[in-house]
Amino acid sequence: MSKAIQFSRTGGPEVLEYVDVEVGEPGPGQARVRHHAIGINFIDVYFRTGLYPLDLPSGLGQEAAGVVEAVGEGVTHVAIGDRVAYAARPNGSYSEVRVMPADILLRLPDAIDFDTAAAMMLQGMTVQYLLKRTYPVKAGDTILFHAAAGGVGLIACQWARALGVNLIGTVGSNEKAELALAHGAAHVINYNTENFVERVKEITGGAKVPVVFDSIGKDTFIGSLDCLAPRGTMVSFGNASGPVPPFSLTELVSRGSLYITRPTLVSYTATRAELEATAQDLFDIVASGAVKINIGQRFPLAQAADAHRALEARKTTGSTILLPGVAS
Repeated sequence: MSKAIQFSRTGGPEVLEYVDVEVGEPGPGQARVRHHAIGINFIDVYFRTGLYPLDLPSGLGQEAAGVVEAVGEGVTHVAIGDRVAYAARPNGSYSEVRVMPADILLRLPDAIDFDTAAAMMLQGMTVQYLLKRTYPVKAGDTILFHAAAGGVGLIACQWARALGVNLIGTVGSNEKAELALAHGAAHVINYNTENFVERVKEITGGAKVPVVFDSIGKDTFIGSLDCLAPRGTMVSFGNASGPVPPFSLTELVSRGSLYITRPTLVSYTATRAELEATAQDLFDIVASGAVKINIGQRFPLAQAADAHRALEARKTTGSTILLPGVAS
């Protein structure tokens, strides 16, 4: 028997249960992986609450790093003993051991440890597609990135700096502001004490920005539109404060023919070639030292509910990971 987090009804963190599970042998195209570290992401909250529907009962989590224990028929790109990481569906990474599709597994470079890998795969590949493909930023650009002290945000601050981009980040406290600045943000706005729309106008001399990256959702959506220059691009890639309510397309017209997109990592890693290229870009920039992964919190796997409470209360900074086999 092995331990895992599962839930049989949607709701608050209390629905997460630490249970015994049977883990069998991998079938064709599958692998069995023993996790050393597990990543937590806000998308896990969306599944737990039912915002993103799942067939229940279900496991939870899409990101982890560990060692391959067994492979099924037809699996050739990973082998027993390989150090691997992944960030993709199906859910189930909140577990000590799991049998899973092998085609989402990526071999880890020797220079990247398990904790770092579990903390960076989903968030780091998200930053890669946001800055490189959803809106390819270029040196000299000034951009707005919400939640700059979170896991995605701290990676974005560093990656933007490496690309010569001036990142304006929003945060919720002075401590988070210092953290974002230390990781490469050019400017930081504390949205609890400042009007971020007015500050963006001040910073840019009234020109505003060509792109906003917004993972907050409901609370920042209209303000984000107000920060965009004519023909600017709104990239809405999360709903931390709740889903964006319905809005009229005239909101885009009245602000100067804006563009809007709602991307997700799945669409940018739909083929094996895309997945490997995205991950390799992330591995390279982390190995170079230009991007360092900040792990702000570690919880035992059994305390996944506590980790969710901290995440939803916006009490976390950087990445949060779960550790299987660690006493609670």
